[in-house]
Amino acid sequence: MRDLNDLYYFSAVVKNQGFSAAARALGVPKQRLSRRITALEDQLGVRLLERSTRRLSVTEIGRDVYRHAQAAIDEANTVDEIALRMKSEPQGLVRISCPVGVQRAISSALPPFIERHPLLRIQFVITNRPVDLIDEGVDVAIRIRERLDSDAELLIRRIGVSRRVLVASRDLLRKRAPLEHPDDLRRLPVLHASERPGPVTWKLTGPGGRIASVPFEPKMSAGDFAILLDAAVAGVGLALLPEIDCLHALRAGRLVRVLPGWSVPDGIVHLVFPSRRGMLPSVRVVIDFLAAALKSTIGLD
Repeated sequence: MRDLNDLYYFSAVVKNQGFSAAARALGVPKQRLSRRITALEDQLGVRLLERSTRRLSVTEIGRDVYRHAQAAIDEANTVDEIALRMKSEPQGLVRISCPVGVQRAISSALPPFIERHPLLRIQFVITNRPVDLIDEGVDVAIRIRERLDSDAELLIRRIGVSRRVLVASRDLLRKRAPLEHPDDLRRLPVLHASERPGPVTWKLTGPGGRIASVPFEPKMSAGDFAILLDAAVAGVGLALLPEIDCLHALRAGRLVRVLPGWSVPDGIVHLVFPSRRGMLPSVRVVIDFLAAALKSTIGLD
């Protein structure tokens, strides 16, 4: 493949009408220019310049090569300009992985954000399964876990914590004896956030750091908190839900807290994304948007 630097040097000599002027314009030694253009002529097998002690002239084939060389240089500059725009203005596709239900926390903020960045395109991957960002081409992942990710290939931006609370409808509780200890939960049908079949155990921490394990077979389970919330309000069973999801139902009296002195570990809300090295503005602006939207909408600590 032809060395574009040699064409660049040749074009500079023609444009500046001499080696000395071209060397000053480029800031390179005159001898290097002469050596590189001689090498270019040898590669092409033609004479591009006629040199003498008094003047330098471009041959006919040299003029043709100059026109094509200048076109190649212009195209190369266009590539640089495209890369510069990509680095300075958010544009292109950004893929976001998001747990089921969390998208509702940012959906209202999305339209004005997209309107501010008309060249930006966003694709959501809504799933509760673990997503491999590198293999699946995901730029940013929203995660809520008890522990932060420890993958060395990924960077983390901690947003806050999501608290989960035990809730049930008044009608469901009215039909049973008062609940005073986690062991009493076994008397209730339980709604659980999971897509896996089989028995489940909740590990609760109470006053004085006491620990209680509550095994049960879910009455109903799902990977979406919304369906569990509706079922809990309808009296189908007791549920362990993010506090923000059931806040309105609690304030309206459609749900009540159960065993408020007992809790499960908070979920740490965080963003994970590949290394910042070479990060495009489009990804950076999406990360900032997600962090702000999650904090303001969910009210994270």
